[in-house]
Amino acid sequence: MTTQTTPTVQAAGRVPSVTWRRFRRNSGAMLGLVLLIVLLVSALLGPLFLGSATSQELAIRLAPPSTAHLLGTDQLGRDVLARVLQGGRISLGLGVGVMLSSLLVGSLVGLLAGLRGGWWDEAIMRVTDIFLAFPSLILAMAISAALGPNLRNVMIAVALVSWPTYARLVRAQVLALREREFVEASRALGSSQARIALRHLLPNTLAPLLVQGSFDVGSAILTAAGLGFIGFGAQPPTPEWGAIVSETRNYITQAPWASSAPALAILLTVLAFNLLGDGLRDVFDPRR
Repeated sequence: MTTQTTPTVQAAGRVPSVTWRRFRRNSGAMLGLVLLIVLLVSALLGPLFLGSATSQELAIRLAPPSTAHLLGTDQLGRDVLARVLQGGRISLGLGVGVMLSSLLVGSLVGLLAGLRGGWWDEAIMRVTDIFLAFPSLILAMAISAALGPNLRNVMIAVALVSWPTYARLVRAQVLALREREFVEASRALGSSQARIALRHLLPNTLAPLLVQGSFDVGSAILTAAGLGFIGFGAQPPTPEWGAIVSETRNYITQAPWASSAPALAILLTVLAFNLLGDGLRDVFDPRR
């Protein structure tokens, strides 16, 4: 006996392929995806072949690019390419970690505010307004200075200034959906608030959260690099991109490769995530 595929299953199966076709038609999004893949592969595999990013060889300090050191060496004779690729692991991991943690906290807070309403909503939104009232870099500097300058505290500081965006986004989605017919039907059938939130509300916020998250990874990397540059982030000899630029900025006229390489890595990474976010926004925009 042959098994027939129902129209519903067929439609569900076509969704990923249709989404991919729409994404693929966006040349900027594809460029961002390719850039991101290259950066990820380089960060993951590069350090395995280039050796230590912290070993010093003063005899070849500030050496220009060559076959032995493709991007030259810095003021302590360390291989710039090895440090940039190792820094890619740190910066990309930090950016994704900040995005996931702030997304989790912000989604839960926004879901609570949208579902409970009343004074819960007012209190939560006023707290988010306080966080949004400060420039994110200044607030991250203050938090990082209070906790102490290191990578873990940088991640905490950047996450603390990033969660309000997700809270407001999820709250707006919940307020728009909580009175819809499918939610009312689930409530009439006796579903609990938690079940309604997990089965009906949160899944409908995934598209805007995915778009916002792709933008925020680049923003988190840029903020962390800024903190590292001014001394509130990763500390030497940790090869974080912002810290590398800070260490080598005094030698920019003698060895411009030492500071331009990590700066270019920051530029390409943020650009890749922004292009990817633009593409996802176009794909998930119902008006398109």
